[in-house]
Amino acid sequence: MTETDRAALLRVLPYARRYARALTGSQQHGDALVAEALRGVLAATPPAGEHALRVAMYGAISDAAPYEDAGQEMTSVQRKLLLLTALEEMPLTDAAAALRVQVDAAEHELRVARDRLRAGAAARVLIIEDEPIIALDIQELVERCGHSVVGIAATEQEAVEIARRDPPTLVLADINLGVGGDGATAVARILTHISVPVIFVTAYPERLLTGDVTEPAFVITKPFDPTTLAVATYQAVTRGLRPV
Repeated sequence: MTETDRAALLRVLPYARRYARALTGSQQHGDALVAEALRGVLAATPPAGEHALRVAMYGAISDAAPYEDAGQEMTSVQRKLLLLTALEEMPLTDAAAALRVQVDAAEHELRVARDRLRAGAAARVLIIEDEPIIALDIQELVERCGHSVVGIAATEQEAVEIARRDPPTLVLADINLGVGGDGATAVARILTHISVPVIFVTAYPERLLTGDVTEPAFVITKPFDPTTLAVATYQAVTRGLRPV
């Protein structure tokens, strides 16, 4: 592998972690999948170029995920297609290539998966966001996804108080709350009282995807569209795929 391709692979890794964590619903399991996939890609002849490396890593992660479909609203292929096209913003042709399925079959499965998004368990969502207009936009998106909002918190302290008063089943948190504190700190305080899945929203997702410390299982990039939020909330509420 050339120095150029090695640098490209390092740029791909944070987003590979995001995909694997969202797929499994766990930082620990997701990062373990990335490590296994990376060994496989390096053991073979790695493709040249960042785009090809990205497709290869997503494909290796998907292959390494030992998860079943039984008893779930979506198959694992449908979940993977949703995550690759919405969360990772891959063209359908690349997502199909990563999963080794025909493009027309992938298109059909993706259409079915989108139809099934609203069939997932409804969540009671706490929104932590200090910008009022953005917070209201997020509330509208959350409710359009079939969830309800227990409260909107602009500060760290307000978030903790709302969570104690009316415990959510999902937290959607911005990282930077300006003068109101830190979203990650607010979440850490909330998690000392309740166990709840968390989706972090940030303009700089790579900062939360280093793999070096305790980091979120679900990270979406700001700004995001309704489909990205719908996919992330579905994965968070259902806690990802189930191990075989």
